[in-house]
Formats: sequence, C-alpha cells, structure tokens
Amino acid sequence: MAYSAFWKAASILSAFLASTNAQSSANSATPTASIETVEIGGTPTTFRSIFTIPASADEGAPLLPNVNDPQAIDAQNVCPGYKASQLQKNDNGLSAVLTLAGAPCNVYGNEVDVLNLKVEYQAENRLAINISPANLSPSNSSWFILPDDLVPRPVSESNPGQSDLEFAWGNNPSFWLSVTRRSTGDVLFSSQGRKIVYEDQFIEFGSSLPEDYNLYGLGERIHGLRLGNNLTATIFAADVGDPIDYNIYGSHPFYLDTRYFEKDGNGKRSLVKNSIIDERGYSGKRSPSNTSYESYSHGVYLRNAHPQEVLLRPDSITWRTLGGSIDLIFFDGPTQPEVTKQFQVSTIGLPAMQMYWGFGYHQCRWGYANWTELRGIVQSFRDFDIPLETIWVDIDYMDQYRDFTLDPHTFPPSGVKDFFDWIHGNNQHFVPIVDSAIYIPNPTNASDAYDTYARGNSSGSFLNNPDGSQYIGAVWPGYTVFPDWLSASGVSWWVNEMVEWYKEVPFSGIWIDMSEVSSFCVGSCGTGNVTLNPVHPPFALPGEAGNVIYDYPEGFNITNATEAASALAASSSQQAAMATANEAPTSTVYLRTTPTPGERNVNHPPYVINNVQGDLAVHAVSPNATHHNGVEEYDVHNLFGHQILNATYQGLLGVFPGKRPFIIGRSTFSGSGKWAGHWGGDNASKWYYMYFSIPQALSFSLFGIPMFGVDTCGFNGNTDYELCSRWMQLSAFFPFYRNHNTLSANSQEPFRWASVANATKTAMQIRYSLLPYMYTLFYNAHTTGSTVMRALAWEFPNDIQLAGVDTQFLLGPSLLITPVLQPQVSTVKGVFPGIAEGEVWYDWYTETKVDAQAGVNATIDAPLGHIPVFVRGGSILPTQEPGYTTTESRKNPWGLIVALSANGEAEGELYVDDGESIEPADSLFISFKAGNKSLDANVEGGYKDENALGTVNIMGISEVGNVTLNGQGVAGGNVVFDAEKQTLKIKLNDATSGGAWQGHWTLSWK
Repeated sequence: MAYSAFWKAASILSAFLASTNAQSSANSATPTASIETVEIGGTPTTFRSIFTIPASADEGAPLLPNVNDPQAIDAQNVCPGYKASQLQKNDNGLSAVLTLAGAPCNVYGNEVDVLNLKVEYQAENRLAINISPANLSPSNSSWFILPDDLVPRPVSESNPGQSDLEFAWGNNPSFWLSVTRRSTGDVLFSSQGRKIVYEDQFIEFGSSLPEDYNLYGLGERIHGLRLGNNLTATIFAADVGDPIDYNIYGSHPFYLDTRYFEKDGNGKRSLVKNSIIDERGYSGKRSPSNTSYESYSHGVYLRNAHPQEVLLRPDSITWRTLGGSIDLIFFDGPTQPEVTKQFQVSTIGLPAMQMYWGFGYHQCRWGYANWTELRGIVQSFRDFDIPLETIWVDIDYMDQYRDFTLDPHTFPPSGVKDFFDWIHGNNQHFVPIVDSAIYIPNPTNASDAYDTYARGNSSGSFLNNPDGSQYIGAVWPGYTVFPDWLSASGVSWWVNEMVEWYKEVPFSGIWIDMSEVSSFCVGSCGTGNVTLNPVHPPFALPGEAGNVIYDYPEGFNITNATEAASALAASSSQQAAMATANEAPTSTVYLRTTPTPGERNVNHPPYVINNVQGDLAVHAVSPNATHHNGVEEYDVHNLFGHQILNATYQGLLGVFPGKRPFIIGRSTFSGSGKWAGHWGGDNASKWYYMYFSIPQALSFSLFGIPMFGVDTCGFNGNTDYELCSRWMQLSAFFPFYRNHNTLSANSQEPFRWASVANATKTAMQIRYSLLPYMYTLFYNAHTTGSTVMRALAWEFPNDIQLAGVDTQFLLGPSLLITPVLQPQVSTVKGVFPGIAEGEVWYDWYTETKVDAQAGVNATIDAPLGHIPVFVRGGSILPTQEPGYTTTESRKNPWGLIVALSANGEAEGELYVDDGESIEPADSLFISFKAGNKSLDANVEGGYKDENALGTVNIMGISEVGNVTLNGQGVAGGNVVFDAEKQTLKIKLNDATSGGAWQGHWTLSWK
C-alpha cells in the first residue's frame, strides 16, 4: 500500500496545519517541534508526544526529465560513437574491441574510451550481445556490472545448433549492429544510423522499428497491452498509487515484438500496418479474399537493473540507462508462446508452483481492527455462503506498525490460539502483510526495545550511509532502517525472524509490501533524530484529521443519486482546501548537474529520467545509501523487491520445510516469479482501473509472473455495487483473487450488497469448479514456461484484428472471458477468434454453440450479475464439484467438460498432486482425447486419489448410441441427451467409485 495522489494532496494540507518551522535536507530532517499525540496502529504511545515528520522531508530537488527539457542536449548530436576493431570469430559467435571514434562528449557522464563487444549464438533460438567497459577492476567504483549470482545470465549450450537469428555489424559512419531473422529476412533490431553512447552514468543505444509496430511489455506501468509509438517507458521501482503511464513498482526491461505479414494470391509478402489492423479489428471490415496473414514474434531483454527509460517513437526504440552494461538477449520465437518459454527456461527461471489453496478467494482490508472483527468477517462470509479461503491483515495488526509484532491491545498474543485453532479447523488460511523497513527503537526509552532490530543490527544486516553510519529513513512505524540483501547476514537474519515469528503467529504465507524500497523522507532523515521515535509519517493517514474518502466510481451519481449528492456536499470544503494546497508555483528553477571527471553523482545524475516521483530519492531510499560490500543503492535499487522475495522464500522454506512458499509481493524484477506472485498495487475504485487490470495481468504473463491479481473493487476510494459486482466476477478468472481496500473508504466485502454477493457466488461457482483446470495450467507454466492468462492475439497469432485487443482474455487455451468494463450497460462487445478457421465456441451457461461470425465485434448480453464466459471447441476441461474451501473441493467428485470441435474432436489434460509439496512424492498426469464418438483417458503416475468421476458433460454432440465405460454399459438413468441443445451428460459416480484415475479408461457413445 502507498499513499496515493489523493493522500498526497491531503497530506500537504495536514502537514501545513500540523507542523511549524520544520526543515529538511538531503541527509536529514531536523525536528524543531513536538506536534501532537497520535495513535499508531490503534495503540497510543504513553511515554511522549509523537513528532510528525514535516512534509518537506519528502521533497526532492526540482528536476525536469530530459525528455521534457527544451535545454537538454541530444547525445546523438554531440557524441562520436565507436569504431570496431580486433574482430575475432569463434564457434559460437565473435568478439571485438570498440574504441571511441572521436573526442569524448561527456554529456551525461564520463565517457568510456574502450569497450568490449561479445556476441554469442547461445542456442538455436537465442542470441546474446554484450557491450561492457574494457579493463574493469573491482576497485573501479564508477562501474557496476550486474553480477551473474544476483541476476543469472544465460549461458551458451554446448551444441547451440543453427540459429535463425543473424548478427551483423558495420563501422560506417560509426559502429552499428543488427539482428535479422534468417528465414524471413526481417530486420529485428538495427542501430544503423544511431550512435552508441557509453558513459558511466548514461548509456544510449537504439534501433529502428517498422512503421506502426506492435510492442508489449516494458513494465511495470498502468497502460494498455500494446504500448503504442509515443511513450517514454521509465523503469524504476516506485512506491506510488498506480498513476497511468508512469513507472510503478516493478522493473521488467523486456519486450515482445509481433509483426504481421500479408500474402496476396501471388505469394507476395508485406508488413501490415497497425492502421489496417485496427481498422479491421474494430470496424469489422474484412480482408481481401485472396489475402492471408502470418505473424512472427521475437523477444528482447536488456539485462540491466539500473534506472532507465525506453523511448518508443513512431519509427524507433531508444534505450537510456543510468549505468551498467548493454547486455541484450534476443529470443526468436517465432510465436509469443515460444518467446515466453525461451525467456523463462533459459534466462529468468520458471514460475513457482503455487499452493493449491492459493487459488481460493482471499479477503483483505486496511482497517480490520482486532481479532474479534477479523473473526466476524470470516464468519460473515460463511453466513452468506460466499467461499473464503484466506483472510489477510494489513498493518493494523502490528504493534505500532513494526514487522513481526502483534498489537498488544487489539491483536494480543492471548487471542492467537483461539483464532487460529478456529480458522485452521475450518481449513482456512491467514496471510499477514510484512513491510520492508525495520523500526529503529528510541535509545532513550528502554520500553521501546525492538528485538528484530537488535538482532539485525548486531549482525550487520542494514544499509549504511556513505560514511559508514546507519542509513535511517522513515516508513509507517517512524524512523526505520533497511535490510541489506547484499550483506553476508541479511538473508539469514530475515529467515530467522520469520521462523521465530511463526512460533507466535502461525501464518500460512506472507504478503511483502513497500519493497521498492520505499521511504517517506529524502536521505537519512533519522540520523540524529531517533530519540524522537516513534514518529508520525509526513502525511495524514487515512481516517486521520478528517481524511475521509468521498470519491466514488464513474456513474455512481446515476445509480446512487441521493448518496452521491450527500457525498459531494460533504467533500466540497475539503476539495477546496486540497486545491489550494496543490497550487503550483508560477515558475520553477530546475536543478541541472554536469559530469565531474572520475566521479559519479548518484543522488542527482546529469541525465534525468522521467521518474514518477521526480528526484530518485523521493519516497525511496536514497541512491547513495551504501551496502556492506560497497555497492551503492543507485546500482541495485530496482532489485530490492526481487531480493526480499528471495529472502522471504528462504524464510518460508525454514518455516514449512518441503512445502511451497506462498508469497505475494509488490516490487518485482525479471525472475521474481520463481519465488512469488504479484498484485497490481494501489489502484482505485474506478472502472478504468478494472479495465487496466487485464493488460497489467497479461503483461505479467510475459514477465513470467502468472500468479497475478489486483485489488478487486479497487483500493483507493469508495466502490459501489455495480462496479464491485462486475469486478468480483472479472477477478474470479484471474489466478490471484483478492478483494482489498483502504482504511477510510467504505467496506467492500462482497456480502455488503445483495447484488454483489449474488454475482460473486455465481462467478465463484465457476472458478472453484475450474480449479483443477487452473492448477493444471500452473503446472504447465511451472514446468514449461507457458502462460496462464493469455491475450487473444497470442492464441490466434495469424488474426491481425486481435493485435490490440485487451478487453477480453483467455484463461489457458480454452476459456474466453468477455467482461463488462463500463457502467450503466447490459451488453458488451466481444470477438470470437478463429471462426474463419473453423473454431467453435460454446456459451458456458447455456452449453450451446455461439452463433458467431468471423471478424465481427459481436454484441453479447451481459446484465448485471452475469459475466460472459465461453468454452473453446476442441477442449476438455477437468472440473471438480466446488466446496466451500479448496480443501473441501479436493474431496469432491471430478467432472469433465468436453466441448467438441466442428469435426467432433477434443483434448485436454489434468495434473494432480498433494497441492503443497515442492517435490511431490507422487503425482498424476491424465491426458484426455475425444474423437470418433469416444473419450479416452490415459493415466500416468502413482498419486492416490479416490474421488469418483461425477459427470462427463459433452457439448456439440448431434446423436448418441450406446453409452459404455470400458465396454460396460452405463445405466440409462445416468445418461441424459438433449438433442435440441446437443449436449450429453453422463453420470459415472457409481462406475468410478474406487477413484476416477485408477487407470486408463474409454467412454463411448457410439
């Protein structure tokens, strides 16, 4: 959770009223007054008043991003580039030396005279290009090259084979490089006509791109799936409340490039422009009858963790980083599924297999006040018969917001046994938030002792200032220190804290927050000030000082007119005050720095990236914070969230040996998926945020983090019944399914409205019945790198009209979800892909074929409480009768949905194991294949499952003969054929009472 733009505006006013004569600097915020007594975490401190850190403590230098600065120097105009020489070829590639082609420009850093070029054909589908400074030594502090043990770099295979990727280079007028697809001659990347600029704080390189290109990825940001050709994609981990088009929590310097080609009747091949794609995709215009299409996709990964931005312009892509190296890895695909698999298997690692219970429904709120309320929420779900798997708690449970503690008044340890015996007895789970900063106790108050800090401090596990003193920022509990994941003891200290805390609080998994890493002041503001601890953050918390949310979704004033009028009147004075507080100065003098020979300015680099917070130190640990091995935070900021997920993974292995850790984290990097899932951060209760959840989820499919979901119904602001109904149904088809909102907004558990409760139960009934299908998708993702949520364009790669579609998605290959994403409507537009190639789609609810036309954006009925779901013909979906929890569901009979293709065939698969072991002792893998009026199940593995096969539901069947199982007739009372709907339901409970997967079987209806 972060403070959003709303809270920031409110906090300016609050801080202005609350603080007097306060001052701050880049290194400290010196208090001059004790302001007020404030309750923290529900528990008042009794020994002293609490100082409020002045709002000015989190104000950075006035900076103007280079891309917006009319005075900015274009490095391409003043820098000389390089010349290649000393070329040496080997079996897997080549190497060369790049020498500066003229006088150094030193425009945004100190230019490097000599670089090393290494090109590796690492595998048949993978090419790596590395450009790094020559003559690096460990003592050269001006350079930080990402170590392989921190972020693994793929290595060459012993026999890479013939690659379809071809590297070329030239020296005219300066060194350039290109990558071409041999089989098509398509140029995938070319820096010809562009110089490489290589300085210690600024690296620039780029490539031409085809007109109207299709690029996806480059996260994390709130944006449509296709990035467009006028975007500056900043990659710098930021604690900020989900602004549109800016950098937020994660750092994923990877993109997918998909190109569509048109072939006419004579075989002539040409690139298709997006204007044609979009015209046909949204207007329904068809292609000429003698035209066919094909697509090719490739991936590009820049293995660089420094602050950076990627400039997407109409005909080019330009990468600008503030350090590191050019370490490009190309994946040739040639389809999206293959690119994603190549990226994960060879480079970033395969995503973690999730606990089965993780796919149940999760409920959270910032504001659950005590054990009694928490238990009441859980009980209310059961009273309303809304499945609840896991209850989550935000920072309310902590003792004054300190990690690994319980508030002694509201969440006392004495209440733990009763609560956890009850919840675990109901097969439900508990996940607490854990923040990324550690409170530093007040040395003048013995009662303020904090053992977690003491153990970390004694083991040298926290970040320092450049002078060796402890770096002290500020987060929720007050002045805090920050774990040093590069220290020798940081991870082991964290593991120990988790293991010890579990003895007090038997949690099931961990939620990691604030891990960008966030700090509420610029610099080591706590240095010299810790005798004031605990202190209040430099902004008003939700619910404090009249901070009440009056914001509602679009359309709220129509469906809730009376309440909307009341809210508007109540908020008018506050809005006026906030508007005054937000008045901008009439002019700004921006800080511009210039390079100093032999030195780096990490706090204010000469090149200013378009960071959402401006100054790199605002709302973050400052770039000059120093790790125990001498590395500055500037060089590894984007990896803090990645590293704390690794440490937490190790900690949960210590708590639950041999079991899969369940972790949801906010800040991620390429490869974080092998440890954790991710939620979309601090969104708002707005319809557009519900829409953006789809492209955000699909982007994380590309990044190898399939366990993704968002704060359903919205985090900031108040939701209403219409938005929450639609959103609860949409999120039921996301892998991670959680409702969560902020402290002072209205409660939004689905049972708060009858319409939301009913809509939720309808969608949950589908989700829980499909848990075996979803679990199998995750098994495939974990073992092969396949995706779970899929863009339509990925599953139907030669359909040009799908390139920009992100209002629909596929769950696996077989389920098409078409949600309502706007208020006040009872229909939704959607396409049915593949119709022209003979695909068949079935309505989930009616089980009948959809009467769809190729290339038409159809109007689909979707009254409130109904989310359109369609099953793809040719699919076999494993199901299980849903129970209230996943534990109960796993004890129920299995089922199969067989959706026959136009030619009467279908296939599918099911993976079964114990649902929790990292390395299950046994498992089952069942492959299903239907055709010629029969269904075969081939069973492999030794896992024992005794649940019967309940109903086999076959759709698209025109006639039925004798129904037999392994040659034995099935009693007529267990067979129901509906000729009008063309469905056949066969009940096999009795025939498979010993277990559905005891061995191979054949079901026939010939």
